[in-house]
Amino acid sequence: MEPGRRERCHEGARRRCPLDDAEFVSRARTGDLEAYEALVARHSAAAYRTAVLLGAGSDAEDVIQEAFVKGYRSLSRYRGASSFRSWLLAIVANETRNLHRSRSRRDGLALRMAAVSSGSAQVADGGVDAVLAGERRAALVRALRLLPVRDREVIVCRFFLDLSEDETVAMLGWPRGTVKSRTSRALAKLRDLLDREEVRSG
Repeated sequence: MEPGRRERCHEGARRRCPLDDAEFVSRARTGDLEAYEALVARHSAAAYRTAVLLGAGSDAEDVIQEAFVKGYRSLSRYRGASSFRSWLLAIVANETRNLHRSRSRRDGLALRMAAVSSGSAQVADGGVDAVLAGERRAALVRALRLLPVRDREVIVCRFFLDLSEDETVAMLGWPRGTVKSRTSRALAKLRDLLDREEVRSG
């Protein structure tokens, strides 16, 4: 089930449907900490992947903790125009940008680890296929790191985090047309970088 969406319950079902994000948010606004803890548990993995893929590296845990604290303090400003997940990931992205402004280096190893674990197809250990898959992932991460920050952000949102176009608009705070055009340009740049990588590696 996609985060934030209520399961459809069949009539007579004995099991209670899990609450959707809007209900948890509503309860959290009244001071129900358990409701907010449920939101944190539901979205922690996506928040962590977002922070790491956008370059937080070893500081990703600190970034998402700060984002969750700021999210709780800002619940009154969440209007429900976008999904709670995209609203929260926008805070994570902003905290990651703040981190970049306060330091000059990026942690490439953490980015590589995140790319491997962010939904890429898992390949059985051993064999030529596993080696080739590992090389492709490494090449993808190297190319991703060479993209300008805004290009990398839109690629991460659309293809690493599997956010919809609407969620990407909400998370990055860009107009829809900008998301569409930048996604197209960023993909073209990424393909070009991967082609160069392939030529270099023979």
